[in-house]
Amino acid sequence: MRVLLTSWGSRGDVEPVVGLAVALRELGAEAVVAAPPDEDFVQLLGRVGVPLVPLGPTVHSIVARPARPTAEDAFRLAAQLVGARFEALLPAAKDCDAVVAAGLMPAGVRDVADKLGIRYVLTAYHLLGLPSRRFPPGRRPGTPSPEGETDLKKLWEQDAQRVNDLYQEPLNTHRAAIGLPPVDNVRDYVFTDRPWLAADPVLCPSEGMTELDVVQTGAWILPDERPLPDGLERFLDAGEPPVYVGFGSMASYLPKDMATTAIEAVRACGRRVVLARGWAGLASIDDADDCFVVGEVNQQALFPRMAAVVHHGGAGTTTTASRAGAPQVVVPQIADQPSWAARVAELGAGVAHDGGTPTLESLSAALETALKPEIAAGARALAAEVRPDGATVAAKLLLEGN
Repeated sequence: MRVLLTSWGSRGDVEPVVGLAVALRELGAEAVVAAPPDEDFVQLLGRVGVPLVPLGPTVHSIVARPARPTAEDAFRLAAQLVGARFEALLPAAKDCDAVVAAGLMPAGVRDVADKLGIRYVLTAYHLLGLPSRRFPPGRRPGTPSPEGETDLKKLWEQDAQRVNDLYQEPLNTHRAAIGLPPVDNVRDYVFTDRPWLAADPVLCPSEGMTELDVVQTGAWILPDERPLPDGLERFLDAGEPPVYVGFGSMASYLPKDMATTAIEAVRACGRRVVLARGWAGLASIDDADDCFVVGEVNQQALFPRMAAVVHHGGAGTTTTASRAGAPQVVVPQIADQPSWAARVAELGAGVAHDGGTPTLESLSAALETALKPEIAAGARALAAEVRPDGATVAAKLLLEGN
């Protein structure tokens, strides 16, 4: 069996499909990944020996700008990605038995699968965008819902219209070019009636949360056996467990003084700092020896050795920190991140910071709470519940045709 896996987005969108590719390979199947051509992902796929099909523009070129992307940027990117999917995936999927799509609204993937007559699976990493009678839709570019609207059915209908506004015209243009009829409701066509949910059931309970028949596999975790850099090992061995601070791809969303605020807050709690540069290029604020700056690093090896992990609340980082048993301070910036922050706090494994712009005082207070023994105990209890086998579960479902 040969499977094409595709995702466009940051590392948290791409690494899970790489984890699934490795799990498929371990069960005797072939897998290829279509993903953005960022150097991070070229190296990631090269490290595990999975072929990469370049898809669309680099993510860095979109999100690592000084200014946040505008609505106009979103509409341009939507059309660009639809075209890129038809161009890249039609040839890549020709010898495949199934296509699995994840990441930013993958309009154009099911169309390719339908044209080739092969199986299609949509996978979400969280519940935020799946139609529900329990919660409203998340924000999307386009015409907002009327102020004060509370009817969930109407809100989700308006969400579907926003997706159509973004994707319908370019999608139907490309469908017509390959002999497919137009799609009326892009969102529901992309999602299908039975999407998969690649999220841990403890961190993201799904039963009764959406109108769709969700298949929850657990998070798709890529095993990482890389050693930590020698300098980092020496830093860790030189004192008490430090606090990790990192915000992944949140370049244009972070306050300009985030590094200063974070380092000073950690120092105020009497701890050393491991600071991740991330896509924002965070850097040390002085020459003191209590701060060690890292680039891309094995978080699976690092987080169990942290006193706490301060992060943005991406699905991948939240899952990794939870598996490690590390107390968390989640400073959410966009999209699904507030929901992960709230869940970590609800489980007693960390603190959800109020808003995405911390001050020295607010972040110090959150850290002081996260470093309490009862939070450490909650984090350890959570670690025992998080499943490590989601990618294997998904791979078996694909191979069995379920």
